[in-house]
Amino acid sequence: MTDLSKYRNIGIFAHVDAGKTTTTERILKLTGKIHKMGDSHDGTTTTDFMEQEAERGITIQSAAVSCFWKDHRFNVIDTPGHVDFTVEVYRSLKVLDGGIGVFCGSGGVEPQSETNWRYANESEVARIIFVNKLDRMGADFLRVVGQIKRVLAATPLVMTLPIGVEDEFKGVVDVLNRKAYVWDDSGLPENYSEEAIPEDMVDLVEEYREHLVETAVEQDDDLMEAYMEGEEPSIEDLKRCIRKGTINLSFFPTYCGSAYRNKGMQMVLDAVVDYLPSPTEVEPQPLTDPETGEETGEVATVSADEPLRALAFKIMDDRFGALTFIRVYSGKLKKGDTVLNSATGKTERIGRMVEMHANDRKEIDSAQAGDIIAVVGMKNVQTGHTLCDPKHECTLEPMIFPDPVISIAVTPKDKGASEKLGVALGKMVAEDPSFQVETDQETGETILKGMGELHLDIKVDILKRTHGVELTVGAPQVAYRETITQAVEDSYTHKKQSGGSGQFGKIDYRIRPGEAGSGFKFTSSVVGGNVPREFWPAVESGFEEMMNEGPLAGFPVLDVEVELFDGGYHAVDSSAIAFEIAAKGAFRQSMPKAKPQLLEPVMKVDVFTPDDHVGDVIGDLNRRRGMIKDQEAGLTGVRVKADVPLAEMFGYIGHLRTMTSGRGQFSMEFSHYAPCPANVAETVIAETKARNAAKK
Repeated sequence: MTDLSKYRNIGIFAHVDAGKTTTTERILKLTGKIHKMGDSHDGTTTTDFMEQEAERGITIQSAAVSCFWKDHRFNVIDTPGHVDFTVEVYRSLKVLDGGIGVFCGSGGVEPQSETNWRYANESEVARIIFVNKLDRMGADFLRVVGQIKRVLAATPLVMTLPIGVEDEFKGVVDVLNRKAYVWDDSGLPENYSEEAIPEDMVDLVEEYREHLVETAVEQDDDLMEAYMEGEEPSIEDLKRCIRKGTINLSFFPTYCGSAYRNKGMQMVLDAVVDYLPSPTEVEPQPLTDPETGEETGEVATVSADEPLRALAFKIMDDRFGALTFIRVYSGKLKKGDTVLNSATGKTERIGRMVEMHANDRKEIDSAQAGDIIAVVGMKNVQTGHTLCDPKHECTLEPMIFPDPVISIAVTPKDKGASEKLGVALGKMVAEDPSFQVETDQETGETILKGMGELHLDIKVDILKRTHGVELTVGAPQVAYRETITQAVEDSYTHKKQSGGSGQFGKIDYRIRPGEAGSGFKFTSSVVGGNVPREFWPAVESGFEEMMNEGPLAGFPVLDVEVELFDGGYHAVDSSAIAFEIAAKGAFRQSMPKAKPQLLEPVMKVDVFTPDDHVGDVIGDLNRRRGMIKDQEAGLTGVRVKADVPLAEMFGYIGHLRTMTSGRGQFSMEFSHYAPCPANVAETVIAETKARNAAKK
């Protein structure tokens, strides 16, 4: 297939439990891709194939599937709804041309749908809306439409209206064509009949149709004039206008139904064909300068005749080896081709290429602009890397991932597990850029960092099940530091005499607090050779080495200046080692006199909350010793910016969700170190000493 106008790359995104995965299943059934429908209630769906997904009934990874509907090829990506996995949604939006936003008929617009909607707006992805679960208790289609206007500040264009709600929901009315479709109770999507519009709905349908026509003709001045003069536009003209308005994000065609009961799904598929853009109708991806990250003004035009430009947007490890998911923006890609990875400057040969159907695959020989495929066994490609023609090097706009906000320390339960752990973590970091790993130099523990407590919980679970690594998980930790607040002038002599050559070194020195962020500084103002110049570096290295362990609780010391101004030496007994030992003794002797102080990391916290919970959020941040810096009102809520000590932020996400009925969100990053209040410092010092004693 080479006709790009028949391609649709779409994603399905929504809040947890709005029915994305079930909707994907129904699309696959209707397009003839699967014959028996799975169900996320009993863990048998096609796209949720990880054990953890089947068990918890949630989607963790985005999965890609290809299928056909009315001569059009759909590449569908089912994304997770949970806030801890937003990175999956974000990277999927990057490579899609259109989307289906699924909302629950009773739950309406929920917090994660707000986040995903915000991401989709930033990525400028055209969407249609599907209000699902209209057979549920408390479902109300028009209430959800009102919420979409109010909460998301979007313009829904109602295309279908439900016939009956809750238990009575049996079909939908197509507002544009004035036709009613009613399904029987067999649960099969194809068992429907076309009927007359129920009498009690005729006026409502006319009211919505008038609104639909008025909104659509705004996209075409000539049609608008004719309409004003009383001329009714044709269905073809209206469809053309709706398509134009959908692609330029003026409005979002809105459908209703029940994916679980298979009612109303055909309209959604027709809408994907009729109104969502093909790869050639979206703004082409900008190319950037690999050095500066600035846009070069060039774009990756979607055409099979251009040089190859493709983006690796996801890496997945499975039983066949590493799979790299690639969206081809322009050009062609064939088996055996050599491509350049512009991020590493290395070339890779394309071995096996597959078209994905969740975790099944079909081998293919070539792909072209507009395709979403997977390549098996690529070595050095990471998420966000650009693959291009070696003769035409270019870089596509890379993906930006949020920094992790929480960390836990883990230790393998036995020696065998520690070797497996390194390999497993390497694979997991490649798969998920929002997951990071580092080793604590002081304790030798492995630190896992992620987007939230659920995120890390799933990672530990994957290590245990998929990779067979049993771990002991520690409590979240804070990295404290120490500094001094007062200058001290002091003298120290190191003398050792025990047969043979002795050791002698005397130093007179000043220790004073440095400027914030200056680290350790050493100067020498010795005159007259009382401490020969060749021993100065030894004094400096003695002090510097001691900076790793402060006088209060053994945390590293920051921002201290040491000046050597006098001393004494012995022609025979003095040596570099003697002066180094003298400096170490001097540090131990004088630091406690310089009024040491504990420093704690302070985070820059950005909280998003609906208007009605701002007071609670600010009060809570104040209780956490936070300093409120700024408040910004947006269309859908308020952003509160504050500086809060990291020690007070553990478990915050759960607390915030409770406080804001699940609609609040936050992000945080390290800002600076600040002095710890005396009462907090005392507790930390006592606990640290007890912990260190236990380790010994």
